[in-house]
Amino acid sequence: MSTRRLPGLPAWLQATPAVIVFALFFVLPLALVAVVSFWQYNEYEIIPAFTFQNYKDIFAGCFGGGAGDGMCTTLRTYASTLKFCALVWVITLLIGFTVSYFVAFHVRTQGMQTLLFLLCTIPFWTSNVIRMISWIPLLGRNGVVNQALMGSGLVNSPVEWLLYSDFAVVLAFVHLFTMFMIVPIFNSMMRIDRALIEAARDAGATGFQILRDVIVPLCKTGIIIGSIFVITIVMGDFVTIGVMGGQQIASVGKIIQVQTSYLQFPAAAANAVILLLVVLMIIFGLTRIVDIRKEL
Repeated sequence: MSTRRLPGLPAWLQATPAVIVFALFFVLPLALVAVVSFWQYNEYEIIPAFTFQNYKDIFAGCFGGGAGDGMCTTLRTYASTLKFCALVWVITLLIGFTVSYFVAFHVRTQGMQTLLFLLCTIPFWTSNVIRMISWIPLLGRNGVVNQALMGSGLVNSPVEWLLYSDFAVVLAFVHLFTMFMIVPIFNSMMRIDRALIEAARDAGATGFQILRDVIVPLCKTGIIIGSIFVITIVMGDFVTIGVMGGQQIASVGKIIQVQTSYLQFPAAAANAVILLLVVLMIIFGLTRIVDIRKEL
C-alpha cells in the first residue's frame, strides 16, 4: 500500500514550483486588476471603496440611454478593434499557410527547410518599435513609395492614405505578427504523414482536393493556435495603432493606455477586465473547433 502511494509525492513536489509561479505572475495580477476595477477614484487619489460606476461609465449610452443616433463610444471602439483583428487574421492566415505549405511540402531537404525557416525569423532580431518606424520613410508623404509613384507618373500628388491610416496599421500588424501564424501551421504540416498524401494522389485526388481534404483538416490545430496568438496580440495592442495610426485611431488597448497615463487606474482596470472577457470568449469559440491539447 505504501509503495503505491509514494509515486504521487514526487509528482506534487514537481508541480509545486510551476503552480507557485502561475499563481504569483498570472492569477494574482489578474485578481488585483479585477479588484481595482471596482474601486472609486477622483483627480487626486484612488479610493478603495466598492462601486460599479467604472463599468457604468464604460457602457454609458450603449443600451438606449444615450442621445446619440449611433453606437456608443465603447461599441465603436470594439468594432474598430475587431475590424483590425479580422483583417490581420485573414491576411496572416493566408500568408502563413502559403509560406508553411511551400517550406513543408516543396522544400525537400531538411537543411534548406531550416534555413528558410530561420530567414523568416530574422525580423524578430530587432525591436517591434524599430520595425514599425522603418515603414515611415517608405510610406510617408515624401517617402520612397510616394516618390516612386510620382516619378513614374502614376499619381500627381502624394498618396495620403499610405501612412497614419487603417492601411498602415494593418500593414504593420501583418509585418509584425505573421510569424506567429507561420510557426504553429508549419509545425502541424511537418507532422502530417506523407503516406496519406501519396495515398490520396494514388486514389486520383487532384492537388486542390489533397489540400482541401487532407492537409487543411490535419492543420486545424496549428491554424487555431496561430489564430489565438494573432487575435490576442492585436486585441490588446496600442503601440502599433498609436505609431502607425498617428494617434488618430481608437482601439481598446489605446483607451486603457491613455487612462493609465492619466492615473485613472480603476477605469483602466475595468476596461481591461472587459477586454479580457471578450478575448476569452473568442478563444473559447476557437477552441470549440478543434482540441488544441493535441498540439500542446
